[in-house]
Amino acid sequence: MRPRSLTWRLVGRLAGLQAVALTLLILLIGAAAIGLLWAGLLIGEYQGSTLDTLRDAITRDEAGGLTLRQTPELGTLRAEHADLWFVIRDAGGHQISEGTVPAQFAPIASSLEHVSEAVLKWNDAEAARPAGLVKSVDTSAGSVQILTGTYGELSMWRALQITPQLFLNMILPIVVLMTLATLVATPFVVRRAMRGLAQVAAQAERIDIDQRGVQLPLDEVPVEITPLVKAINAALDRLDKGYERHRRFLADAAHELRTPIAILSTRIASLDAGPEKTHLLEDATRLSVMAGQLLDLQRLDQRADTFGPVNLVGSARQVVLDLAPLAFAAGYEMSFEHEGETVMVTGDQTALERALTNLVQNAVDHGQRRGTILIRVTKAGRIEVCDDGDGIPPDEREQIFEPFRRLHPGGRGAGLGLDLVQSIMRLHGGRIEVDQAPSGGACMRMVFPKVQG
Repeated sequence: MRPRSLTWRLVGRLAGLQAVALTLLILLIGAAAIGLLWAGLLIGEYQGSTLDTLRDAITRDEAGGLTLRQTPELGTLRAEHADLWFVIRDAGGHQISEGTVPAQFAPIASSLEHVSEAVLKWNDAEAARPAGLVKSVDTSAGSVQILTGTYGELSMWRALQITPQLFLNMILPIVVLMTLATLVATPFVVRRAMRGLAQVAAQAERIDIDQRGVQLPLDEVPVEITPLVKAINAALDRLDKGYERHRRFLADAAHELRTPIAILSTRIASLDAGPEKTHLLEDATRLSVMAGQLLDLQRLDQRADTFGPVNLVGSARQVVLDLAPLAFAAGYEMSFEHEGETVMVTGDQTALERALTNLVQNAVDHGQRRGTILIRVTKAGRIEVCDDGDGIPPDEREQIFEPFRRLHPGGRGAGLGLDLVQSIMRLHGGRIEVDQAPSGGACMRMVFPKVQG
C-alpha cells in the first residue's frame, strides 16, 4: 500500500470542514431571511413584486398580440389594488395597458420606449418605495418593456424561487473560491510547516555505523512530530551504547587471545620440521590474524586521526616479505609487481597493511594450494591480489563481505577478513572490488580515491 499523503489528508479535511461550515452558514442565512420575511421587513420593501407578477402573466394571443393570463398572483394584485396601472409593449409595436397612468408620468410614458431600466420617484416623496418602474424583461412572449407602479409584497413562494439564484450568484462563487484557496494554499503551508522534517531526513540519511553519537535536530520540527524525532534519537542512543558494548567485548576478547596464541606459536616453532609443523604454523598464524582483525575492528574509529602519507609499494613489499614463507610452505609461488617505487596515498599504514595481509591470507586459504599468488601495485592507486584457485561466483561477490560469511561452509577463518578490508577501505574513502583473474581464480582489488603527485 502506498503511504497516505499528509498534505492531501489536510486538504480533504479542510475542504470538508469548509463545506460543513458553509452549509451551516447558508442554513442560518436562510433561516434569518425567512424570519425577516415573516417579520415584514422585506415583504413591505420589495419594489419589484408588481413587475414580477406581470412578467409571469404575459403571453401572446392567437393574433400574435400581447395579453395577460389570469394567474393567482395577478388576481390577488388586482383585487387588493384598485389603482393598479401598467403599460406593456414589445419591439413589434404591440402594447397592452391597464389602469390610469399617473398624470406626472403620462407625458413621458411614450418617450420611454427605448429605455431598458429606470426608477421613477416623486420629488417630495420620502418613502423608500418608488412610484414607478421601467424595465425590459424576458417573458414567454419574448422581450417586452414594462412600465408600472410598485404594488404588492414579496410572497413566500417568490422568496423560495429567488433562493437558487441567490445560491448560484453569491454562495457558489464563495464556495469555489474557498475550495481553490484551500487546494493552493494548504500544500504550501504544509511544506513550510514541515520544512524542519526535511532537515531531519537529510541528517538521517548521513547516519552511518562509522558515525556514532549522531542525533536528529529538533529546532524546526513541528511540535506534533517532536515525540517521534525524540523517540528516534533515543533509539539511536541505545544503538550507540549497544555498539560500544559490542566493541569493548571484541577488544577484550582479542587481547585475551593474543597471549595464548603467542605461547602456542613459540611451542610450535620449537618442533622438528615436517608437514605437521607446517599445518600447525598455518593454524597459529590464522589465529594470530584473527586476533589482529578483532583489534583492528576495535581501533577503526580512531583511524582518521592518525592518517599520514603511505607508500603503497613499500607497504605491499613488507606484507609480501612477511607472508612469503607461509605461502611457500602452503605450496604457492609469489609474485610482486609494481609500477614505480612510490605510489603515495593518505591513510593509516598499519590498517592498510592489515587489509592487504587479510587479502593475501585469503588467497592462501582459498587458492587450492596451487599456482602463483600475485600482488600488483599500480600508479593509479590500486593494489591487486590474484590467485589461481577456483575464483568467486558472481552471485557470491557481494555476500562475501558480510561479517562471519564464508564462501564455503566449514572453511578456514572466521569470516572477518574481507569485512575488515571493506571497512578499512571505506574509512580511506576507497573501495574493495572483486574480479576474475586471467587464470580463472579470484582477484581482489583495493581502489584508493586519490594518489598524491
